[in-house]
Amino acid sequence: RRPRRSLPSPQFTLLPPTCCAATVSSSSSISPFTEKDSITRYQRDGWVYHANGNGNGDSDSNGNAICLSSSQFSSETEHDRDREIEVQLPELRKLLELIRSDKRKINKVASVALVGTGPGDPELLTVKAVRAIEKADLVLYDRLVSNEVLDLVGPSARLLYVGKTAGFHSRTQEEIHELLLSFAEAGANVIRLKGGDPLVFGRGGEEMDFLQKQGIQVTIIPGITSASGISAELGIPLTHRGIANSVRFLTGHSRNGGTDPLFISEHAADCDSTLVVYMGLSTLPSLTPNLISHGLSPETPSVAIERGTTPQQRVIFAELKNLVDDVKSAALVSPTLIIIGKVVALSPFWPQLTETSETVQALPTL
Repeated sequence: RRPRRSLPSPQFTLLPPTCCAATVSSSSSISPFTEKDSITRYQRDGWVYHANGNGNGDSDSNGNAICLSSSQFSSETEHDRDREIEVQLPELRKLLELIRSDKRKINKVASVALVGTGPGDPELLTVKAVRAIEKADLVLYDRLVSNEVLDLVGPSARLLYVGKTAGFHSRTQEEIHELLLSFAEAGANVIRLKGGDPLVFGRGGEEMDFLQKQGIQVTIIPGITSASGISAELGIPLTHRGIANSVRFLTGHSRNGGTDPLFISEHAADCDSTLVVYMGLSTLPSLTPNLISHGLSPETPSVAIERGTTPQQRVIFAELKNLVDDVKSAALVSPTLIIIGKVVALSPFWPQLTETSETVQALPTL
């Protein structure tokens, strides 16, 4: 038996199963992503409110008015969403006409790049993604593109938030399609930024299909999907000889905002497979008993990771039977990725009980 050695120091918050609410509350107060009513969003997109004189009279380096009070456009209802879009239309039209009048754009092939930005850490961006971002005229970005990634966008580019949260979409998918089409046809360098990989639960396939049918050239720049980036951060191999011979990605979303995940079967409960659940926080209470009822052991190692690969990352390891209660106690928020399978116990941060019932850390794999 190999002697124990010291563990690597985690660069994130590793929560014990009985973490206190006060600690959780303070850790969750800052988001590395674009929340729909954050001041950062309105400062970043200030140009699009300029024509209406909104904001407090402040300007950015380009002379564009900045809305300094997010409450002025806080979008909590469909009426608020429609009002905000109406406010944005004059500047969007002005930018469209400006691009159309640019003679350098006349013979440009209409194109859009769908760019994956990974799970949040800007150092996980591909070189190709960075180059595309730096050349953009217009960037349409989702909620789960981290603020640090958006800081890489060039000063001359216009940014527009089109993110979605549970129960509220700042733009419908059809509206996003039309924005991409209009600016691509005008000759703009249009970049569609998506968290993770655009073709893994990112609706990139729908946007690609729509644009190609309209004659728009589409470039896909892949990103490191959350399953790969976050598991690597924790030292979890998604497959491992003799332990897991396959990996399955599952959306935790339900139809019409319900509490049951879309698809659970005996195939998802394969003990020789690794299950990675995206967007599964709201349906987790239904997911775990379904997996157990289909034959997955209640003692299966599992982990829930909030805001993975960012400085705000928080992690809970638990056996499957305890995962729901531990996640609830920690008050994890979206985005949270869930990994279930025997490979989770290979992480150097996985806690194990010795014969004396002391909690110890597992050895890092060599």
